[in-house]
Amino acid sequence: MHLTADLHLHSHYSRATSKDLTFEHLWKWAQLKGVNVVGTGDIAHPGWLAEMRAKLEAAEEGLFRLKDEYAVALADDVPAACRGTVRFLLAGEISNIYKKYDKTRKVHNVVCAPSLDALAQLQAQLEKIGNIRADGRPILGLDSRDLLEIALEVDARCHLIPAHIWTPWFSMLGSKSGFDSVEECFGDLTPHIFALETGLSSDPPMNWRVSGLDGYTLVSNSDAHSPPKLAREATLFNTELSYDALFAALKTGDPSQFLGTLEFFPQEGKYHNDGHRKCGVAWEPPTTLAHDGLCSVCGKPVTVGVLHRVEELADRPPGGRPERTHAYESLVPLPEVLGEIQGVGAGSKRVQAEYFGLLERLGPELAILRAIPLEEIDAAGGPLLAEAVRRMRAGDVRAEAGYDGEYGVIRLFRDEADRLATVQGGLFRGEEILTQRRRDAEKNGGWDDEMMGSDGSVIIPLSQHPPRLKEADTPFIIPSSQHPATIADWLDALNDAQLSAATYTAGPLVIVAGPGTGKTRTLTVRLAWLVRERGLAPESLLAITFTVKAAAEMRARLADLLGEETAARATVCTFHALGALLLREFGQAIGLAEDFVILDEESRRTLAKRAWTGLKEREIDAALDGISAAKNRLEEEFTAESFTAEARS
Repeated sequence: MHLTADLHLHSHYSRATSKDLTFEHLWKWAQLKGVNVVGTGDIAHPGWLAEMRAKLEAAEEGLFRLKDEYAVALADDVPAACRGTVRFLLAGEISNIYKKYDKTRKVHNVVCAPSLDALAQLQAQLEKIGNIRADGRPILGLDSRDLLEIALEVDARCHLIPAHIWTPWFSMLGSKSGFDSVEECFGDLTPHIFALETGLSSDPPMNWRVSGLDGYTLVSNSDAHSPPKLAREATLFNTELSYDALFAALKTGDPSQFLGTLEFFPQEGKYHNDGHRKCGVAWEPPTTLAHDGLCSVCGKPVTVGVLHRVEELADRPPGGRPERTHAYESLVPLPEVLGEIQGVGAGSKRVQAEYFGLLERLGPELAILRAIPLEEIDAAGGPLLAEAVRRMRAGDVRAEAGYDGEYGVIRLFRDEADRLATVQGGLFRGEEILTQRRRDAEKNGGWDDEMMGSDGSVIIPLSQHPPRLKEADTPFIIPSSQHPATIADWLDALNDAQLSAATYTAGPLVIVAGPGTGKTRTLTVRLAWLVRERGLAPESLLAITFTVKAAAEMRARLADLLGEETAARATVCTFHALGALLLREFGQAIGLAEDFVILDEESRRTLAKRAWTGLKEREIDAALDGISAAKNRLEEEFTAESFTAEARS
């Protein structure tokens, strides 16, 4: 059974965490993400244990499910496409701060227990040592080795996994307070350590460089402080659904049972590079060494990050690896992908609306990021999203590394032009697409009212639909004083087919329509609807038509719907005007003078006569037609003689 597990997170009892870190919300978000086994978090807190007893019930061996009476409260928040099995495993983080080998150590460890009774006994032992009620993740003056011993004495099936082992301040191998090996940390109990959590700022290849870690199974978890952060990293299994089966896979590392991990791109982790956040100093290891580890601004020591620390302990070169390794995939959280596409923050309302819409249409986030075919993503979320996911899966990203507590940034597109190229590559391919769609339709017995193209586009022949409220040829220019005040009024002026086209957002759209079927009306209302209902910036809209008259008519109608000031921010023009606009902005990059002139037809003929003084009128006409044909074929060279011979004869 293929399982996705996230065993390290927190509850609402931990400091600086979300109040929504409850079992109900974890159950909900596990399904939205596509996670099957979730750590409970905060196993040392008595209040959280009381909630476990109240809200959880025994399921498979060593695992628990949320009781139905608690699950029902959020059941409607989980789309049908995301619903799945969720089990809880008793696991939580404990902070150990103690002195060993004449140095203060600060190490975070994740402890796992097989039963609520074992958990109660563990809490009783820990409360003898320190305050376990003030924070969901208690800080105890307890050696990591001794914490492991207490857990094993409570129940031999308890396990300890060192958490985010490279983090500078609080980890087993961290630069500020850690050790140089697992053995230094756990001494005689080292054989009981079989798995290590690598943390957000490192990935498996970085860990493979340290041969001292070869015998350990590398795992990843989210360390989530809010439910939406669940599964930003996770671990993959192929076992039966039980506590012992999961840990048996971790102990053996059998690749048929332990399938690997889902990772951040490590540069996104907030301690990947060295640096000093207060001074805005971010360095890679060679720069840090060149400055003797001191900030170039304030002169204080910089925080040595994970990349540097791995380099210190590595005994293999970059790219080196042990005999036994496991698969891994580097992902970018879907809200971050959508935020980059839309040019807004990942937590914005626009991104959240699109995020939940995609989950409803496609299923859990991890499935979208990892497995769903790009064609389906294109159809549901558009070509930009499909291209972004393709690049992420291929590892084709641009990284700005995090440092000293500042998260890094992963980008899937180089710049705005790169994003535009993704969707505009097919801007002038309408005839090619339409021809292919007609061929497909003929093979299938003719046009249907609504057809889905293989590239995700929907073709809606407007003339084949019956009118809904008004006839297709009803004039739609409404004086400003009477212009509809609401989206509903605008949409009510459309028939069924026009309404479908005006509000369609699942992917590319091709509208097949003849004269008098309301093309301009449909496109105009669509533009207004995208601005008012979907929140798109007018500047992001481009509407192209063939004639100056049609473009002017569309601009006038759009002004009636949105107001002149808002409508003026959208680009509505002819194909030629768009070309001129692009040349004005980018012409100098291809060698055009800044003050270039585009000739009208009269000037074009005048120039041709000056250039070809020996040609007659009909020969000039033939040459000018030849130029147009050559441009359409993208020919770089042209001679008038090849087009005037026929005219002379």
